[in-house]
Formats: sequence, structure tokens, C-alpha cells
Amino acid sequence: MAEPIILASASVARARLLKAAGIAFSIHPANIDETRIKNAAWETGQTATACAAMLAAEKARHVSLRHPEALVIGADQILVAGDEWYDKPQGLAEARVQLQSLCGRTHVLATAASIVHGAKEIWCATSAPELTMRPFSQAFLDHYIAAEGDALLDAVGAYRLEGMAFSCSSG
Repeated sequence: MAEPIILASASVARARLLKAAGIAFSIHPANIDETRIKNAAWETGQTATACAAMLAAEKARHVSLRHPEALVIGADQILVAGDEWYDKPQGLAEARVQLQSLCGRTHVLATAASIVHGAKEIWCATSAPELTMRPFSQAFLDHYIAAEGDALLDAVGAYRLEGMAFSCSSG
């Protein structure tokens, strides 16, 4: 019998990807102290990609300790613009500030995924795609925030590639 697969995340987007791939899995969010790990990485000069890899592995390890028989998938993303690392916004006002700061700018989405079995990491992958947010008007921003609402609070940089951002005009 194959090992069960667990997603160590409450991310709707990550669950949707696994489901679309036809993978049977359960969801057990890790609930680790991400801020502590990010701060330590920042203070020691780690790259955002290295930090995302540490977070992904730690999430998977945390859940694997409770489910050692399972293959546990952890993942994380850190958006980097200039010297700033972006977290998920804490409210729509902060989402507005993040989007305004990214308007017309190129940024990197440091991304990592890890698979852990029996508390041991058996696979890890990272990528750091560079993205450029198009310039947009305040009217577009108002419309975007109203249309996407609280879904923006689940994404670093306050935008979702799977959301409406790519189907609307810049107004």
C-alpha cells in the first residue's frame, strides 16, 4: 500500500494544484512560527529562496512528526522587491499598500517545495521567477481590491496569479 500524502498547508491554491494532478491527499496545516524563521534567515543574510526552502521543510517536518508514515508536502513563497521581503497582508489596507508598492515594479517570487517522510527531507525544489506588475490606476486598484476581497490576504504581495488580475484592463 502506498504511503498517504499530506499537504502541510491550508493553501487553497496548493490544494487545487494537487487535486488537478489527480493526487489523493489530506490537509494538515503545520502552524509553525514562520516569523521566527524569516527573521533568523534575514538576520544571517540568507536569501529569500533559501528561507522559503527552510520554511517548506520545517512545515513538512512538523506535520511528519505526527504522521511519520506519510509523505508530507511543505511549500512556501516569499515575494522580494528590492531589499524588502513581503508577507501576506494582515488586512485590506495593508494589501492596498503592498499592491501600490509593487505597481510597475519587477519582483521575485522565491518559491520552495519539500517532501518529508519520517521527519527526513527526501526531496526539495526551489525556483525564483521574476515577475513585473503592470502599472495600474487607483480606479483599477479600487476595483481589484473590491472584487478579490479577503482572498488577497492569503497571498504574499496581495495578488493572486489565479485571480482576476490578468483578465482586467488597467483602467
